[in-house]
Amino acid sequence: MKQMKQMKHLGLFFLTGCCVLLSACSPSGDEEIRQWMIKETNEARPRVVPLPEPKPFKPEAYTIAGTVEPFNQQKLTQALKRDTAQVVTDSSLVAPELARRKEPLEAYPLDAMIMVGHITKQGQPVALVRIDNLLYQIRPGQYLGMNYGKVTKISESEVTLREIVQDAAGEWIERVATLELQEKSK
Repeated sequence: MKQMKQMKHLGLFFLTGCCVLLSACSPSGDEEIRQWMIKETNEARPRVVPLPEPKPFKPEAYTIAGTVEPFNQQKLTQALKRDTAQVVTDSSLVAPELARRKEPLEAYPLDAMIMVGHITKQGQPVALVRIDNLLYQIRPGQYLGMNYGKVTKISESEVTLREIVQDAAGEWIERVATLELQEKSK
């Protein structure tokens, strides 16, 4: 019985081997694909567009040789004198601010300050301003912000300041800035 089982297994093994050999010898569908790929590769030709001819270089003559040199020492000296004179006349506006002692609230920019209230103390308006979670009482004449801002008026809804700043040309000018009452958002 044992021999019969072995014979059966051996026959099955032999039959499987024959099937594998027969299938390997049969023509496959890969040959058609290979022929198509060879044909397409031979037909495909790269198209190279020719580069345009370079334009010939024409040197230009330097025609400004007889004029004043832009970096002439005399010209630079005149420009520096003009700028220095302008700063001296403009500094009359900022000179008193530089001579006085700075107040503590001038170390903070205006956008870091929040007006949270208004009270009247001894007949004078006082604004309540919060900076870094600390509350300060501001009166007219005090200085706020980093641009020499002097408080000129306090109302129930805003603090008005006169600031001294430099414009685009570097001249000192006065401008009005306000710090408005902020409603607490819920």
